[in-house]
Amino acid sequence: MKTSCPISSLLHEKSAALWTIAPEATVFEAIKLMADKNIGALLVMSGGQLHGIFTERDYTRNVALQGKSSKETRVREIVTQKILTVKQDDTVEECMRLMTEKRVRHLPVVEGTKVVGIVSIGDLVNWIISTQNAAIEQMEQYIAGSVAA
Repeated sequence: MKTSCPISSLLHEKSAALWTIAPEATVFEAIKLMADKNIGALLVMSGGQLHGIFTERDYTRNVALQGKSSKETRVREIVTQKILTVKQDDTVEECMRLMTEKRVRHLPVVEGTKVVGIVSIGDLVNWIISTQNAAIEQMEQYIAGSVAA
């Protein structure tokens, strides 16, 4: 299993689309965008700067369970501001460890102050499964004599 691959390899395999929301947007706008795009998190950005990350968990814990209105509450009021980020040369293994230890499901990928992508726990799991399948297929071909030693 190739978990020592850099996150940049994974980013090249997935869509380059970055879904963002402004801090002044309503929570309703944020959850509608997440539903429309079938995603679990939005980067909260303003002026090209990352201000936080808004997740389904933020909504359930800080709006729904607090009895707040999603149409009146602004994203900036409940956004996760303590942002964990990774760099493109961080490995899949390092990202998995960070997500597990910090109990987060999404990591923005940054270079300096610029956001270049985002990876989810699902992205990492899919990457690992794909690399395992490729390794198994290569071993099967080798055993069957299809690959030169």
